Parts: sequence; C-alpha cells; structure tokens
Amino acid sequence: MLIPAQASVDGLLEVFDVAPDGPDRFVGVTGPAGTDGRRVAKGAQALGQAIVATAKRFPDKTIRSAHAVFVRPVDIDSIVELSVGVVHEGRSVATAVVTVGQGSRLCATVTVLADVPTPDVVRHHALRPDVGTPDDACPAGPAMAGQELRLVDVVDVNSPDEVGPPELYAWLACDPVPERDDLAKALLSYFTGQLGISTTMRPHRGIGTAQAHATVSTALMSASVCFHESVQWDGWLLYSHESTAAGHGMSYVRGQVHTEDGELLASFTQEGMIRPMRPVDTAIDMPARL
Repeated sequence: MLIPAQASVDGLLEVFDVAPDGPDRFVGVTGPAGTDGRRVAKGAQALGQAIVATAKRFPDKTIRSAHAVFVRPVDIDSIVELSVGVVHEGRSVATAVVTVGQGSRLCATVTVLADVPTPDVVRHHALRPDVGTPDDACPAGPAMAGQELRLVDVVDVNSPDEVGPPELYAWLACDPVPERDDLAKALLSYFTGQLGISTTMRPHRGIGTAQAHATVSTALMSASVCFHESVQWDGWLLYSHESTAAGHGMSYVRGQVHTEDGELLASFTQEGMIRPMRPVDTAIDMPARL
C-alpha cells in the first residue's frame, strides 16, 4: 500500500479508502509527513477512515453518524489498522465500534451508526447562517492541493489580533468531490476538526490563538458527526462553528455544514483538551507539537 507523496484532496481520498485485510479488518495509510514538521495525523483522518471501513462492512446501508474518541496520536507516514466490531446488524439498522491502531497501540475508537434510508415522516432543518458569500470571504491559503478555504470576517485565525465572539464561519471548496457516498462523508468530516480550538480561543483577548499555541498544549479528544442527507454537493460548503463552553482544561464546539444553497448536510461536535504547556515542551517547534 503506497503512501501519497504530497498533501492533496486526491491523496486524502486515497487515505480514506481503507482496504480489506481479513474478516472485519481493514488497513490504510496515514499520508505523508508535511513540510511543517508535524509528525502525527489529524484525528479527523481516523474518523473518516472508520466511516469508510464501516460502509464497506455494511454495503447495503448508509452511514448516519460517527462518534470518535482519540486516546493516542497516530504516527504520520505509516500504516494504520482498523477492526470493525459489529454490535448489531439488523435489516434496517446496524452499529459497529471501530478500533483504530498502529501495531499494539490503540489510538482511537469510533462508534458508527448505519441504516437503510426510509421516506420522510416529518422534515425540517436549521437554516444556513446569514453570513457573507464565498466571494466576500477572506482567502486563508491552500491547506492542500485541490482545497480552497475562505474565512468570514476573519483574515488569520492564528493572529492574536483576531478577537471576537467564539464563532467561526468558513467556506470550503474541494476538487474532486467524490461520487461515492462514504468517501464524500469522510471528506466532509475531515474539515470538522480543523477550526475548533481557534473558535474557542477567539474571545480571549491577550491570549490570541498564536500566543495560546505557544503557551498551552491542545489536542482534539473526541469528535462526532451526524449526516442528515446524502452527502453530495457542488461548489462551496459553509462550516459554522460555535464554542459554547471552555473550562477545566477542556473546550466544547458544535457546528453545522450547509451547502451554498442552504441544504443542511451534517451537524458536528468536538471536545478539545487545552492544558498549560510544560517547559520542556516549548523547546519543540510549534507546528510539530500541534
């Protein structure tokens, strides 16, 4: 199994598309080491891989939700193993607990719910927030080839001068958008873990995100995503983030993902760890320890 040579949406889809490796077992890669010195994979990558593994285990069903708890970092530029533990498999609903590991190290568990879609009994959804369009937003620079990110009313989330309410809105465009439902859901889920800590730190004047990252240790501890529609889209997606609580070393963020025309595709939550940085840790380059 080859590790993609550079960060791109195409390469990320290869990472998500884990391969069977025995009964209820799958194997995947973690992607290449980045140029910023980061040596661990993002937690949302394991979440996406677990979604794809469960979709392959239950091919007659669609993934409705996934809840991940991250206990150890996943080393970059290496192999990851996924074991799908079937809790229940019925005609309409199935549940599995996916363990994500490397060798003897358990790195994450992901509880996934799948079902067979049925006709509506009732229907409603939250409206898309009334924010500016992608054309009005601030380009944030490409995180990877095939991806474009624009921030609403924020120029740089890492600037200590970007002080405001604990909310962030981001427009995201990806190319390609996969036709397979499981890969599309994995791709949508991946970005839910990118701006949570930045959202939490935004209102703390004097401790802007860049300064905070120099003095505290942060990590994504859990992430959940619920899919409300078949995940297909054209153009831009709006990711809305709101940090409703922070304290006792933890933060909580909730959010939604809308299409440009207002369809609600998914809702998500995440818990992050925010702890004082030990003096010995500050010797590590900041990007490598995030």
